[in-house]
Amino acid sequence: MIPDEAVENPEAWATQGAPASPLDAEDVLEADTEGDVQEVAEEAAAAIDPGAPLPETPLANLPGLGLAWPDEFELAEIELVEPDGSVDLADLDEAPIAPVGDKDIFRVGDELALTFPDDDDAFPERTEFLERFESLSTIEELDRDGDNLSLLAARAREDEELLTRLLQIYGYYDAQIIRNVGEGPGDPDDAAAVRFDVVPGQRYRFGAVDLGALNEDAEAEAFRQQFDISSGDFLSSDRIVAEREELDIALGETGYPFARISQPSLLIDHDRREGDLDMPVAPGGRYAFGNITSNRPEFLSGEHLETIARFEEGDLYQRSLELDLRRAITATGIVSSVDVSVREVAPPVGDTPGRVALDVELTEAPLRTIAGAIGYGSEEGLRVQASWEHRNLFPPEGAFRVRGIIGTQEQLAGITLRKSNFGGRDRVLNLDAFASTIDSPAFDANTASFIATYEQTSTLIYQKPLSWSFGIELVATDERPAPIDGVTNPRETFFVAALPASALIDTTDSLLDPTRGFRLGGRLSPEISRNENLNQQSFFLRGQVDASTYRSVMQNVVLAARTRFASIPGGPTDNLAPSRRLYAGGGGSVRGYGYRQIGPSDALGETNGGRSLVEVSAEARIRTGLFDGAVSIVPFLDAGSVGVETLPDFETIRFGAGIGLRYHTSFGPIRVDVGAPLNPGPDDSPVAVYVSLGQAF
Repeated sequence: MIPDEAVENPEAWATQGAPASPLDAEDVLEADTEGDVQEVAEEAAAAIDPGAPLPETPLANLPGLGLAWPDEFELAEIELVEPDGSVDLADLDEAPIAPVGDKDIFRVGDELALTFPDDDDAFPERTEFLERFESLSTIEELDRDGDNLSLLAARAREDEELLTRLLQIYGYYDAQIIRNVGEGPGDPDDAAAVRFDVVPGQRYRFGAVDLGALNEDAEAEAFRQQFDISSGDFLSSDRIVAEREELDIALGETGYPFARISQPSLLIDHDRREGDLDMPVAPGGRYAFGNITSNRPEFLSGEHLETIARFEEGDLYQRSLELDLRRAITATGIVSSVDVSVREVAPPVGDTPGRVALDVELTEAPLRTIAGAIGYGSEEGLRVQASWEHRNLFPPEGAFRVRGIIGTQEQLAGITLRKSNFGGRDRVLNLDAFASTIDSPAFDANTASFIATYEQTSTLIYQKPLSWSFGIELVATDERPAPIDGVTNPRETFFVAALPASALIDTTDSLLDPTRGFRLGGRLSPEISRNENLNQQSFFLRGQVDASTYRSVMQNVVLAARTRFASIPGGPTDNLAPSRRLYAGGGGSVRGYGYRQIGPSDALGETNGGRSLVEVSAEARIRTGLFDGAVSIVPFLDAGSVGVETLPDFETIRFGAGIGLRYHTSFGPIRVDVGAPLNPGPDDSPVAVYVSLGQAF
């Protein structure tokens, strides 16, 4: 409050100061040291009497205040209310779950339930909708926890937004969703923590459908029919995406490399309950293939790429053929990246298509490779193979390879020249020269061979229903049969010339690990053989047929079976070099027996080969759950017979059985088989083990 004297004469009032206090201002001013100030403060504190009454300083009456100051008043006593245990303070905006009523209820896990009208016609997409919602629901990620209702309620709101979006995808823009969080009626353990009551409402339809240039171009009628959405159809965002993709494929496959389809936009009109679709399409003109150019002509020329392509110059443009060329260039193994761009060379004129060139830009990959493989069989011993290869030493795609084998029974050194895509797509010219020594229980051979073949092959990327090969084989070999009772036989020299040809029909789904389909292959090789020691010359016709079938009988079980029949009609067996006779036994034949240890025997029981062969094998490939399903167990049963005549006589049939282990990798299964002979001969071991890459057949 401002006193009256301050109002009447403010300057005089300001100079007179405040009334003296127990601590006078002059005392403070005279205390020029910190100790003096402290002493003055203590004297002032001692002068204060805490028990003395405060001076009365009544307030002046305020002008305009007509309300009397209350002297005494009493507050009404507050009535206490018992707490309501039914109130959940975790999420006060959520209502308890109401009874379902005349609806169908669907449980989505332990925490969540959805209800729909019991009329199936009101929401025919219900099953697909539920599967889609379940895969995206955030509540499904939350374990039930009664102490975490706040998080449950937050996720319920997210799922409500998800339901709204999904319903709009199916064309329901007037849907009603009632969210309930809490425990439903009845046993709390059986009630969902969250329930959504969904009333889809009326489904919207397509209104106007505007495809831009396709609406204006009379020649585009076929494409308008390809886009199977018309005014009046039920609205579906999924259908828009699918039909747009179908239209894009149709344009790309019928000669329109520059076609452009804009992103679709949908304008919803709630009054009409329709959505107007706007998706402008610009076809861009029709074109045919022109030439192919390469940015590295000295490495892979455009002319060579035209050999790889599955189209000729002048063929109508197809986008799938452009993508196929890209994959084929990658499959050569000598490029690390490739980009194919379409360039206009000549525009369309009237009904005549224009012309486009394909410009290929590629990046060279590392061209030198060192590879190796190790195999083992308890009967044939260890086998180690290594190779060095330059995959483009003679461009284009001229590979040079040096290889060697060191094993218990076999040693080999050889060189190979391979020209890929030679004269056509996936056609290969092979020139192979090698020298080898084989010291097996059946024979001992020192051999030099030259083989030239021209073939059309299947690859891991391009598995063909039909493969074929033909060529020429020249062999010089110095051999002798197995020792008889410890006595070494004299060596014989053979010169062989052959014209082998083969074909394979393959309907399986994998080269290395098929699960369905069959294979049927045949090989025919007319050959002439000359025994220099006996000065005899003989003609033979080597033939072989292989068949195998594969069938998946359960999700993790594949049954596989194969058979092989071979025959060598012609001259007598003695005029046929021991290494070129027929034998059975080993990891790819009759398991449980040693390599080439099944066949006709001499008087002392030594195997010396025959001229006819029959083999049968069956196995079950059972996937286990070990290592994420990478391990399979394979029980098997094999049988085989070799005869001295051109037709099998089945005098001696050897049976083998066992179990195998497969570890499936990205490059094929690693195989370990343990087999036992069921009717062994006197020299057969009780158990044989085989380790290799790939299935047995």
